[in-house]
Formats: sequence, structure tokens, C-alpha cells
Amino acid sequence: MARGPTVGVFTRSGRISRGKARFANEVDAWVQMTEKRINAVFRLSTQKVISHMQQNVPFRDGFLRASLVVLVNEPPPAPNKSQEDGLGPYTDSYMQLQIANAVAGDRITAAYTMEYARRLEFGFVGTDSLGRQYNQQPNGWTRLAAQMWKKFVEEATNEAKARVAARGQ
Repeated sequence: MARGPTVGVFTRSGRISRGKARFANEVDAWVQMTEKRINAVFRLSTQKVISHMQQNVPFRDGFLRASLVVLVNEPPPAPNKSQEDGLGPYTDSYMQLQIANAVAGDRITAAYTMEYARRLEFGFVGTDSLGRQYNQQPNGWTRLAAQMWKKFVEEATNEAKARVAARGQ
């Protein structure tokens, strides 16, 4: 299961969170000029990571792709054996709505709840608890998306600059 790119830790003294500070080190001076820019680039970068995961998820019948949940500052959900999660098919709109109010430093979790997601991500060779034999090679689609975080931050920064320039600000 994938974890978000930053983990926020807020202190009582009001200091900036470690996750936010780490994210601020990854963006350029233009983004750091305002809190609004930092948060916009953070959200857009996160959307790009999640979209990349969804584009590269192994696809057979769609249940794995539809099992993706996106949570802000909540623990990852437990694996689910059923193929009905009550949310219906995953959409980009769902993801955007979930992270719409996230700020740099928040922990965003994008996790596949189907029980076999870990086996597809990390691979599995051997016998499962039901006695079935597997020789499943790892796919690693969530890890690949997470490794591309800096690239997505760069892309989001460039898009934000272009939007501001188009508005003449």
C-alpha cells in the first residue's frame, strides 16, 4: 500500500511541521513565496502521484483499481476481502475532493484495499493460507509512483507558474 509523500508532525510551540519543512525544501523560491502556492503545489503533486498509480495498476477486472481510497491524516484502512467497498468506481474527482483541503505537512494516504494488492505490489512466491501455490512477480506500481515524487513536484511547480502567468499576476 502506498503512503503519502510527507508526514506532518505539528508541535505545541507552533513550529512548522517536519513534513511541511521537508516539502518546502523540495520546491523553488517562487513556490515558497506564499502559503497558497506551497499548498497548491503540494496538492497537485499528490494528485499526480495518485493518478500515476492508477494508470499503472495491474488491471484484470477493475476491482483493484476501484478499491483505491485516499485519506488525509487518517490511518490506512484494513484490507478488504469483498469486492464491494460501497464507494463505487474510483474517479479522479473523488481523489481531488479528498485532498482539496490538505495542506503541506498533512499525511495523505492512497491505499488499495483489495487483499491481493500487497501480493501484486511486492510479489509472492509460495503457498497461501488456503493452500494455493503462487509465483507472483512484484509489479511495484505504487513504489514507482512514489519514487517519481520530485519529478511530479517539478511538473506541479511549472504548471502553477504557468497558471499565474496566464492570469497576469
